[in-house]
Amino acid sequence: MEHTRLGTALIGETSGRCRTALAAALAESYLLAGRIDFFDLQQPSAANNAFVRGLQTAGEADDALLGAAILAHTAFIPGWEGHREDAEERMSAARAYARRGNAPAMMLAWLDAVEAECMTRCNDTRTALRLISHAECVLTEGDTDEPCPVWMDWFSPVRLAAFKGNTQLIAGHTAQARATLLGVLDNLPADDGKQRTIILGDLAAVEAAAGRSEEACRWANEALDQLSATWYAVGMDRIRDVRKRLHAWRDEPYVRSLDDRMYGWGTTVSALQR
Repeated sequence: MEHTRLGTALIGETSGRCRTALAAALAESYLLAGRIDFFDLQQPSAANNAFVRGLQTAGEADDALLGAAILAHTAFIPGWEGHREDAEERMSAARAYARRGNAPAMMLAWLDAVEAECMTRCNDTRTALRLISHAECVLTEGDTDEPCPVWMDWFSPVRLAAFKGNTQLIAGHTAQARATLLGVLDNLPADDGKQRTIILGDLAAVEAAAGRSEEACRWANEALDQLSATWYAVGMDRIRDVRKRLHAWRDEPYVRSLDDRMYGWGTTVSALQR
């Protein structure tokens, strides 16, 4: 946010190519700030404000791909609340900007993945799985060597598979979700701590859904290990969801042990701060 304040102060003093370059940098800063507000701090209102300002400055830079990325991120906000029509409208706008900017295959696949996650949150896993299948085709048939903008570093075929595994889980395709998520875990970069927490949490949820409560706790404990190294609010939400699925086994020693870890000083304070 300090970058955005500095950029906003400077942009009024520039013109021509300098103003365009500064506007693009400012839009990137707003995009990143919005991502942190939404995914890490769980402040959707602040995230929306950052995305709106980012879209304005992307317009100053006339950067259609930045516009597409920002608009797709705004779709998460109503999508996660289950407001399907608003999410679909924002995704339609994002796709229009992507076409205008001749978006590369990787970005087109990411747009499908974003909409798929929104549809999953809106309880339409059939549409979500269709979108993910389309994204897989885009990556298979498209030119994945076509360069993406340097700021788009949050998506890859492994990340697409992570979206798929979560949707399969929510759709009740337990065996398929397990196989997909284990494949993701094997191929996830070692430094991708936040995503690792999500995958471990989803694997715990898979085992809880399958009635394998002790195995679910094992995965949940691994997720907590990762959270202790890399805090991620969305990851903690995944573990809370798993614990709800384990209610029938609440008196088992391994579930009580999980509770002791979940409600330890560090995790409890971190959760309450957000």
